[in-house]
Amino acid sequence: MEDGQIIELFWRRNEQAISETDRKYGAYCRQISQNILANESDSEENLNDTYLQAWHSIPPQKPACLLAYLGRIARNLALNRYKARKSQKRGGDFAFSLEELDLCTPSGLTVESEWDRRRLGRSLNAFLHTQPGDVQVVFVRRYFFCDSIEAIAKRCGYSQSKVKSMLLRTRQRLRIYLEKEGYYEK
Repeated sequence: MEDGQIIELFWRRNEQAISETDRKYGAYCRQISQNILANESDSEENLNDTYLQAWHSIPPQKPACLLAYLGRIARNLALNRYKARKSQKRGGDFAFSLEELDLCTPSGLTVESEWDRRRLGRSLNAFLHTQPGDVQVVFVRRYFFCDSIEAIAKRCGYSQSKVKSMLLRTRQRLRIYLEKEGYYEK
């Protein structure tokens, strides 16, 4: 079923919208949740919460890209769930990926608390648009989708060491870019 048809089901309050959404985008949202939460039952609960939030937000929203809309919902809900349990033992690739990115963001701004801030978000997007396509893909897979180094290497056909090297260099360039943007005190 096409996205427009699924959105129309949401607008008509037809419960088939949920089953069609799950059929088409369930694996995608589940993977985002699993990458962040690293727990199957939490990921399933997050997936259900994603569908519930989509049900409550469509209408009035009419997303242009259902895939991106659902991905953002799943990611934000998973981040909130992750933060709620953060006081417990940290673990998984997601925590490590945030720590990596924290090293190149200004002190006082942490990825966990500030990623969605508009100014930083615009700066990150502008920076990424200056990077080659393969670098953009690796960066977004790691820091938005929270994929492991191994998963990115497999997906892109690179060695794990190449992925690590690309991420390191990109974070270094990002830090320089953010310094020029005024995120660091001189």
